[in-house]
Amino acid sequence: MTDPGTGRPEWVEAVNAGLILPISEEAELPFDLDGLLAEVRAEHAVPGRGIGGFGPDDFVEPLGVLLAALEREARLTVLGRWITRRFLRRLLAGRAQIVEYVASDPGVRDEVIAAPILISGAPRTGTTVMHAVLARAAGVRAPEGWELLYPVPPPSPDHYPDPARVALADRELRRPALVVSGLDAIHRYSGRMTKECISAMTFSFRSEEFTARYDVPSYVEWLQACEMEPAYEWHRLVLQILQRERRGATWVLKSPAHLHSLPTLLRVYPDVRLVFTHRDPLAVLGSVTSLVATLRAAHSDTVDLASIGRYHAALYGRSLDRLVDHDVGATLDRARTHHSRYADFVTDPITTSAAVFAAMGLTFGDEVRHDVQARVGARGDAEHSYELSASGLDRSTERLRFARYQQHFAVPDEEGV
Repeated sequence: MTDPGTGRPEWVEAVNAGLILPISEEAELPFDLDGLLAEVRAEHAVPGRGIGGFGPDDFVEPLGVLLAALEREARLTVLGRWITRRFLRRLLAGRAQIVEYVASDPGVRDEVIAAPILISGAPRTGTTVMHAVLARAAGVRAPEGWELLYPVPPPSPDHYPDPARVALADRELRRPALVVSGLDAIHRYSGRMTKECISAMTFSFRSEEFTARYDVPSYVEWLQACEMEPAYEWHRLVLQILQRERRGATWVLKSPAHLHSLPTLLRVYPDVRLVFTHRDPLAVLGSVTSLVATLRAAHSDTVDLASIGRYHAALYGRSLDRLVDHDVGATLDRARTHHSRYADFVTDPITTSAAVFAAMGLTFGDEVRHDVQARVGARGDAEHSYELSASGLDRSTERLRFARYQQHFAVPDEEGV
């Protein structure tokens, strides 16, 4: 096991040593399905018994697998257990609120998510900045963090954003950065920032949000073998709720996780328009290993960089190879698909961004142009980088693993990787 190289404030060490007893007492509670449901039911007055009031029972199996893995495999600190329990309770309460809302307004399921624009690609390939840039286009809407964490009730045009929900989302999203240093330098999170799709999919408990935060191999095995359609159905339902009182805009969405489930995504959103971002996979692997290690360090003292590196090399080796298959075959509609290289964005961000806008049928106006220039200027030389060797991966082996992908999409090697 290796140290991810991140420090913690003194108060965190005090909590993990058991010196702040109220947190320690709550953290000692077991990750038990019945217990969690009972807590949420009591706190939020969820009607019924058992899983009643929490929606279809297809969440019981994945949550059960996850809870067992958290107890037996994740090696959580006191603070990590406390944070995780709050996270799980928020998800279960959110499910119950969504179920109650749909029962009161069943017509919400008729809301049409028309021709959404979705950005995907491996992590650290520019999906976040492209999402933020596209969100500035006229006539589009990107979900913000507070909306995906707290979608009920539907945001009102006259009360947007909802300051109470923004504050709740801020506290949750900013919490890991308070626990472990260095996270903000890799990836910032906040309630008003655009947020990726896994936050909506996590209500199904079929989500990479758990595999990023925790070392849970048994849950990973379950997740990779499961049917992902329930996750996408919850994703769509969240969007339907969010647009119930704010219609008329095209959704701009993003998540690297969609790479692993493209056929399912296309079944749920058959008219989706796709933007894929591409970058040297060796640069990706070093950076994503560092990000995941830092996230896990907020929850556990035991972080295995080599294991994280191997996992993501295998995961994206499979998914990027399948992306080539989808591009060669009939899975992707070329008229609704655009490919963008990170190297091109670094060299010429204006032309590269304008090409994405044109492919998606959006206007690349002066305001957007200035936004791109400002973002590139703000990034400067501060972009996070991480040595591949620290991930325990062999450069030659990984070059061979991703050779077909890089050749097919003309993805160049990056200097110094």
